[in-house]
Amino acid sequence: MLTKRVTVLVASLVATAALLIGPVATADAAVSSCYLSSLPSQATDTVDLIHSGGPFPYPNNDGVVFANREGILPSAASGYYHEYTVITPGSSTRGARRIVTGGTPLTSPPHYYYTGDHYVSFCEIRDANY
Repeated sequence: MLTKRVTVLVASLVATAALLIGPVATADAAVSSCYLSSLPSQATDTVDLIHSGGPFPYPNNDGVVFANREGILPSAASGYYHEYTVITPGSSTRGARRIVTGGTPLTSPPHYYYTGDHYVSFCEIRDANY
């Protein structure tokens, strides 16, 4: 009985922390680190647009809430993540490359993630807040 109460209490504390302070990493949410210099140059262009608040190349898609349905990024409250297109030269569509940000303010969020394979994998960009 006591073990069940402790388990429920811990789960409640983790959920509350996620709502108050942002993502809470889980074992499934391990994301590697990367730096802008290791990414396509268009990723830096996208980070610059995020910092300036746009204008974005796909205004109906860029800046929208990213739901993290894949569960790769750390779990967070709904609305915590936003996605932005990283232009793929020569592509007639948005392509697969994105930057997903986490947190506020939207022009300088604490977390930036890059995916080059449309949400199959991510790396956390360590030097995007400049």
